[in-house]
Amino acid sequence: MENTPFIHVQNLSYSYVGEDDKPIPVLKNLSLDIREGEYVVILGHNGSGKSTFAKLLNLVVDDYTFAEGTITVDGVEVMSPDLTDEEVLNLRKNVGMVFQNPDNQLVATVVEEDVAFGPENLGIPQSELRARVDEALATVGMTDYAHHEPHRLSGGQKQRVAIAGIIAMKPRCMIFDESTAMLDPVGRREVLETIEKLNREEGITVISITHYMDEAARADRVIVLSDGQLVLDGTPGEVFTHSDTLRAVGLDLPQCTAVSQHLITKNLPVHGEINTPEQCAEAILNAWKRM
Repeated sequence: MENTPFIHVQNLSYSYVGEDDKPIPVLKNLSLDIREGEYVVILGHNGSGKSTFAKLLNLVVDDYTFAEGTITVDGVEVMSPDLTDEEVLNLRKNVGMVFQNPDNQLVATVVEEDVAFGPENLGIPQSELRARVDEALATVGMTDYAHHEPHRLSGGQKQRVAIAGIIAMKPRCMIFDESTAMLDPVGRREVLETIEKLNREEGITVISITHYMDEAARADRVIVLSDGQLVLDGTPGEVFTHSDTLRAVGLDLPQCTAVSQHLITKNLPVHGEINTPEQCAEAILNAWKRM
């Protein structure tokens, strides 16, 4: 990773335009850096500003009437009034976004055509387009469904097709805005495995917005927002030690972390960072061996 952060946010405040043109504050003096290749989860209750922040990064929100501070992505100031069309295109190409409802993202009647839609609109030549579509479908494990109709797929499969459509544009960063919220447990697991593969194997920077604490436990870094302000920022292990702060902003601990903390209060010899089921099982096994 380079020393310069891929995303640099400095003193960012943002308000929506409400009734009578009065500003409604959403983000308040937010400062943070995200480096290329990181897997970052952003947590927060409804209305904490996390989705607005994501949309600002992707230029989905482009009304800066009540905005202060700076957002720099790959050295380009996102909120600059002097952005050229080429810079806007590059920003949207480099930072892809996957939303909550996959049905709202699928635009074609055949899976492979849907995956081709984004890169085709970027002007990618046909000779390269075919390879991009095949590669993207293989990455998300949907090659066998290339000629299927998207509306006949399961929720998890639809979301993986939506992800493939972003992958085919070859972004350096992907933002997942509550992308597992509408899925059943199987679909959720499929999408999470895909997200982790993109980060671990492809080196894509991942920013995942979620309210599932067990998803946050698998990230490199967790950022907690409350009422538009940065509350906590660190590794999952560091953030989850602040259980009182998390509960104060409407969040719970991951189940495995809560179990391990309960075992410690019962004087059982459970040690180490315990946030995932795998870590919990290993810690309990080691504790049993020591007893």
